[in-house]
Amino acid sequence: MSFWKSAKDEVLTLSIEQVVSSAGDGILRDQSACSTEFREFLGKVPVESLFGYARHCLDKGFTRSGLALQDIVNEFGRRLEFQVEDGLYQGTRKTVGFDGIWRAPGEPDLVIEVKTTDSFTVDLDTHARYKERLLSEARLSKNASTLIVVGRRDTGALEAQIRGSRYAWDMRLISVERLIKLVQINEKSDDPNTLKQIRQLLQPFEYTKIDRIIDVIFTTAVDVETQQELEQEAPVEVEQGVSISRPQNRTDYELLNAKRQEAVEAFSELKGKELVKRSRTLFWSSDKELRVCCAVSKKYESDYQPYWYAFHPKWDAFLAEAKDGYFVLACMDRLEAFAVPYSWILAHKHDLNMTENGERSYWHIAITTLEDGELAINTSKVGVKTPLAPYRFPFGKP
Repeated sequence: MSFWKSAKDEVLTLSIEQVVSSAGDGILRDQSACSTEFREFLGKVPVESLFGYARHCLDKGFTRSGLALQDIVNEFGRRLEFQVEDGLYQGTRKTVGFDGIWRAPGEPDLVIEVKTTDSFTVDLDTHARYKERLLSEARLSKNASTLIVVGRRDTGALEAQIRGSRYAWDMRLISVERLIKLVQINEKSDDPNTLKQIRQLLQPFEYTKIDRIIDVIFTTAVDVETQQELEQEAPVEVEQGVSISRPQNRTDYELLNAKRQEAVEAFSELKGKELVKRSRTLFWSSDKELRVCCAVSKKYESDYQPYWYAFHPKWDAFLAEAKDGYFVLACMDRLEAFAVPYSWILAHKHDLNMTENGERSYWHIAITTLEDGELAINTSKVGVKTPLAPYRFPFGKP
């Protein structure tokens, strides 16, 4: 972890095998320093690195790669916002040999079993006994189920084994690649409903009717499209509060995301705390105490209002749960951004204009230019302009 703090870019070039060998004494064992440090590291790296690590474990393998994959799969669970209890690498007579337990408020618990391959017959009775013992110890909800995560995509034999068993309604199966897809879908969406639907897909349910699967795809697509439209097309407000629609030149979506990532990385360094991507615009520390929502605006033609942002109720709910929360405003043409504390947002929401159109509602964060050339948030309802200079931080290169 000390190497990670001082040279992140170099660490991210290492293979997962090299990462494990650099943690603790380099040997993954239950309750070891290597395991503790490795799991802490997984909680801080970009999700794309996790995908690469998982594929390396499956495609190339190395000593104890199956144990590393178990930790990576549990980190996928955390990225899907489950409360994860890590299991043991190796069970004993006195302990239950499960790989993980994933919990979410109001939802059935999942007992996780990770298999690098399905080329052999899985003892379903053993996994069922694991669950029963956990239930007897009051460590699971009564309606808990087992989710088997398999490395190989071709899982036909294991699927048939589960379907033909008495556990057909207690166990489900997913490949590592498809679990990766679910994490990717969640990252593209800011809608909490998408996350809930994704987690429901991991529970046993009858597959004849596929409405639930279609709902996830549709909800995600609509949410991403809506967010792109709002970042690209913004009203320009004049002092009298009248909104004027103007033709807008669209900014490349990838450029917007790149600017957002730059701003978040710079703010993370400023705060001295790692920020992990929770979704397209939302980021948090591994302990979830520091939270950031980052929006990006291009420069508009109006000198009076050169930048504009939407602030959504779901972002408000995300930051409201933070011990230290910020709405970071990035500008496409500036090598600086502004980290507005959530406490300011909370105190001034009623002073901001708001669009309310069915499910599509948001507050307007309008940025105006002061006489000295500095930027300020224009709370037009009360005619007050809050300078952004105290919240400024630099990033990027000229």
